[in-house]
Amino acid sequence: MIDFQLQGINHIALVCKDMARTVDFYTNTLGLKLVKTIALPDGGQHFFFDVGNGDAIAFFWFPQAPAAAPGIASVNPEGLQNGNFTTAHASMNHLAFNVPLEKLEEYREKLAAKGVTATPVLHHADVPSGFVNELDENTFISSFYFFDPDGILLEFAANVRTLGDPARDVSHIPATVNSN
Repeated sequence: MIDFQLQGINHIALVCKDMARTVDFYTNTLGLKLVKTIALPDGGQHFFFDVGNGDAIAFFWFPQAPAAAPGIASVNPEGLQNGNFTTAHASMNHLAFNVPLEKLEEYREKLAAKGVTATPVLHHADVPSGFVNELDENTFISSFYFFDPDGILLEFAANVRTLGDPARDVSHIPATVNSN
């Protein structure tokens, strides 16, 4: 067995359409600190924001980047209404920030006050539908979703219980596609 000493996520790098708008949203709306800026040789930029615990979220801005592809490379905004969060293979579906459970409603209200539309708080649970209406013994994460200015789906998520119980949490066989 290979033993890598992983210590969390150093950073995740995404691509934005407008770096000034991205900096405004992530610093003034979400309250993240901009901790590193890099000018790229082609005129682009690469900026890093502190998300806590020594981890970061980073954004590239490329002057000649292709247009966004909602519903393919990212979640289609209509997914918040119709429940279709499907995205293409090798895409990033959403990014979840860990937050305290007792702060979920407060944070949702703060985002709404800044004009950010968010889903209601959802209780992800070990039930056939995947959700329960109220926090209960089946709930493992409570969260809500919202989009950044470029249509990147973000989530504020709070663990309700520790995950990893083999009998309860790791009970499905991984799906595979027959490549004939």
